[in-house]
Amino acid sequence: QVQLVESGGGLVQTGGSLRLSCAASGIVFAIYTMGWYRQAPGKQRELVAAITRGGTTNYADSVKERFTIARDNTKNTVYLQMNSLKPEDTAVYYCNANMRPWSGYDYWGQGTQVTVSS
Repeated sequence: QVQLVESGGGLVQTGGSLRLSCAASGIVFAIYTMGWYRQAPGKQRELVAAITRGGTTNYADSVKERFTIARDNTKNTVYLQMNSLKPEDTAVYYCNANMRPWSGYDYWGQGTQVTVSS
């Protein structure tokens, strides 16, 4: 059974930092692309950052230079370091594991709330 378990969310003031973690089990972690998505109230879920099995990263324009995604294949864990947080970063953050474009290998965590107060 595949499980993605996020942790590290919480309440932080504008300009603060948080580090999210996502521990994966039930998959061969090293061969998956790992991503962080977020969904704010009334908005669609959007990609925040992703890292391929080869270590290539990509970021949403809104978080470039502030957020960093990293993976530790020895721990089956992906991280999202979030610095200089803004109120507009407030959302539920979801961990994703996928092997797109192949279908049938796309998994989600339960989400963790990040709230940035102004």
